[in-house]
Amino acid sequence: MPHTFRPGDYSVFLGNLQDTFPAWLRERADSQMCLLADENTRLHCLPHFFEKTGLSPNTPVIEIPAGEQHKTLASCELIWQAMLDARLDRQALVINIGGGVIGDTGGFCAATWKRGVDFVQVPTTLLSMTDAAIGGKLGIDFQGIKNTIGVFRNPAAVFADPDFLQTLPERELLSGFAEVIKHALIGDPALWQRICATGFQVRPARHACDGPGSPSYNGWLEILRASIAVKVKIVQDDPFEKGLRALLNFGHTIGHALESYFMKTDDPLTHGEAIAIGMICETALSGGDAEAIAAVIRRHFPNRPIPPAIFPALWDLIQQDKKNAAGKVRMAIPGSEPFRMQLLEPTREEVEQCLIFYNGIKSV
Repeated sequence: MPHTFRPGDYSVFLGNLQDTFPAWLRERADSQMCLLADENTRLHCLPHFFEKTGLSPNTPVIEIPAGEQHKTLASCELIWQAMLDARLDRQALVINIGGGVIGDTGGFCAATWKRGVDFVQVPTTLLSMTDAAIGGKLGIDFQGIKNTIGVFRNPAAVFADPDFLQTLPERELLSGFAEVIKHALIGDPALWQRICATGFQVRPARHACDGPGSPSYNGWLEILRASIAVKVKIVQDDPFEKGLRALLNFGHTIGHALESYFMKTDDPLTHGEAIAIGMICETALSGGDAEAIAAVIRRHFPNRPIPPAIFPALWDLIQQDKKNAAGKVRMAIPGSEPFRMQLLEPTREEVEQCLIFYNGIKSV
């Protein structure tokens, strides 16, 4: 049976899409519908979506290029133009099918179209299922700085079906697993112990899941349920990031800087790879057991040394972080108990020292 969360004035449905979406849609009276996808989700995920929901394959689809580098105003203009051409009115429903880029960009465009139309998130990546699709934070990157333009607006609903995980390449699945690790560290010691267990693998079978009812599918349901529960609790308590919700940015201050920097190189980091490094570094800054965290993270993520020559550029990017205040860099780090937060205001020298620490960790 599907599991339902209520992080606000909407529901997050976890389970087989055919058991959740059709019934939810029957209660609606939307004048129009359109789908938003990128070329990858259109090819690999839309057939599953149409089969499971019974929605007509002739439903209009807006397509944008895949990748974080396309989470920009240019993509928004493409989407808004398609909405204009389709004559979408204020009673329309936008269905975002994809990962975090689709959810953030499509949600932002829906939230600003004619002062806001309803949208739903159908996350197809581990990253978006556990984090990006939940909580109503929407936005795009600007001038190479992540998430600088955006709004808070909750979706009408979120539908997370683990069956979509089988469409992911290994690296993309691992990218999302960084957010599972983050949620475990900030709010679920039992989940963290499961991740630490000898023999734990991100991919428990040849494929991420082998369909509803299979052992691998049920295993992912358990992981998703635990991870989503942490995100939901925090956004329930702090919907507009006035306090505790900043804890969801653990690893992201340094991680976003790394992701932004390497995005412009020939060897970019995935979001999860950058956040994994950020969690190790920020734990080291806080005086926590960074080596223990690194030992677990390095089992799943590749060793990626950070050249000291780019430290100044990373510091410049860190100074653009949204959590900063009064000219000071601020980082939210897990406290000694679940759902407890400490705020750090590290100097440039301290940040560089934690990057040096990361570079010095021996591979496992």
